Parts: sequence; structure tokens; C-alpha cells
Amino acid sequence: MKLYADLPGRRLVQILADVSLLAWVALWAWVGGRVHDVTMALAEPGRRLESAGSGFRETMTGAGDGVDDLPILEDRVAGPFRSAAGAGTDIEQAGADLVGAVERLAVLLGWTTALVPILVVGIWWAVARGRFVRRASAAQRFIDADDDLDLFALRAMANQPMAALARVSSDPSGAWRRGDRETIRALALLELRDSGLAPPRSA
Repeated sequence: MKLYADLPGRRLVQILADVSLLAWVALWAWVGGRVHDVTMALAEPGRRLESAGSGFRETMTGAGDGVDDLPILEDRVAGPFRSAAGAGTDIEQAGADLVGAVERLAVLLGWTTALVPILVVGIWWAVARGRFVRRASAAQRFIDADDDLDLFALRAMANQPMAALARVSSDPSGAWRRGDRETIRALALLELRDSGLAPPRSA
């Protein structure tokens, strides 16, 4: 499997693209984390509500327990305090529910903010790199040291723009049929360059 081009310029571009992708992932992971943290700040009122409900419940429960043992009154005084403590429990639960909802929202927004741009660029990068790897790996198997570049010259005549072929020869197909090695080599180099490959040393 050929991951990088033989040509220095194209290989440098590929390496820079890989590094840029890593930087892009790191950037949006950081942005997603910041979005999560900023959103979590919305949970502060819920935490205060939860704390207030807990404090109120404990105060009312303590007050009920304090008057519970008074003679004669029995539960007639302690009962209302304990009922009020139940209201504190409801307030505490409401605060906990609010905090939980904000936490879920923060996770959703954080991951969405990070993943969408990462996936958009990552998929484009993977398609481009995958196409290069398949093409270069397949082409590499046909390059030998015997200067047998006919196949690449033939592919160049099928794939390269007419203007590029005209710069090589006014009659590239005729030169290929005649076995003109100089023209065949020039045509093959066009195709090899597009595949990111260097020609055989004997070429």
C-alpha cells in the first residue's frame, strides 16, 4: 500500500494535509469542549435550587424532630414541619432535574459542534487519500525497471487533457504505435505524475 507520493512536492502537500487534519480535529474538539462548558453554566440556577431545596428540607425535618417530643402536643406541631420538608424535597428534585437536562443539552451541543466540522472535512480527506492510495498502489505494481512505460503512455492518451498531449507530440497516438520511446516516456510521465509516482530509474 502506497500512502504518499514519490514526488517531493506532492508528498509535502499530502503530509501538510494530514497535519492540517489533525490540527482541525484538535481545534474543533477544543471548541466542542468550550461549548459544553459554557452550556453547563446554565445549570447553576438548577444547582442553587437543588441546594436550597435540600437545605429547606433538612431545616424543616430538624424543626419537626425538635418539637416531636414535646409533651401534650404529640404530632400536631411536628406534622406541618414534616409536610413542609416534603415540599423541600420537591424543590430539590426540580433542581436536580434542571441540572440533568442542562447536562444532556451540554453533551449534545458539545459533540454536535465538534463532530459536524470534523466529519465534513474528515470524509473529504478520507475520500481523497483513499483515491490516491488505490490509484498509486495499483500503478506501482506495473512499474518495473525495464523502462516498460507503454501502459502508462496508453493511459495518458486516454486520461490526460488534449492540451497536455499536444505539448508532448502533435501525433501522440501515432508516435505510440511507432514505438517512439521518447514520446512514450513523455506520455508515461504525465500519467505517473498524476498518480504521484516517479518513473523507473532506467526511464
